[in-house]
Amino acid sequence: MARKLVVLTFTSLDGVMQAPGGKGEDPSDGFDLEGWTVHYFDEAMGEEMDRQMGQPFDLLLGRKTYDIFAAYWPHQDPDPFAGSKKYVVTSRPVQTDWKGTIPIHGDVTAEVRRIKQEDGPMIQVHGSSQLIQALLAGDLVDELWLKIFPVTLGKGKRLFGAGTIPASFKLTGSSATPSGVIVAAYQRDGDIRLGTFMQ
Repeated sequence: MARKLVVLTFTSLDGVMQAPGGKGEDPSDGFDLEGWTVHYFDEAMGEEMDRQMGQPFDLLLGRKTYDIFAAYWPHQDPDPFAGSKKYVVTSRPVQTDWKGTIPIHGDVTAEVRRIKQEDGPMIQVHGSSQLIQALLAGDLVDELWLKIFPVTLGKGKRLFGAGTIPASFKLTGSSATPSGVIVAAYQRDGDIRLGTFMQ
């Protein structure tokens, strides 16, 4: 049975996912709204993150997100990723000091498809906006676990960018935090079903 690949994303109402966590995270292309989620984090958000990350999983990350994570999480106690394999898509050499790091080179779609067929826990994708486009284009995303924040940003890297294909998803769970963040889980659900209201 194929391993489930889940994309966990903080997104604005207008679909931006760039630099949600703070200044210096990703100012590329002049993005100056870093840290736009921080004001909305509350106890309910913390509990949801603990629930989503409190189960066995491996990580699949783009290089920029990997570098951010590898500079921070190995020095935290506890490190929520300590027991996970960390697959990192990269075209450059990567330090593998963070235990469990496995570089992925070449055909990303083929490599991820192969990894999904291996035995193991679910595969979680955090951040990694460029990688997500390749995963969407290759129809490799099984579930989306979204945290939708009550802001519009008007610029920045988007969750559904150049890699987006026509696809149906089924809502499998939803809730709202006291600060107004919508937490929604979607499962891949086949092709777009077309119809008409015209008789």
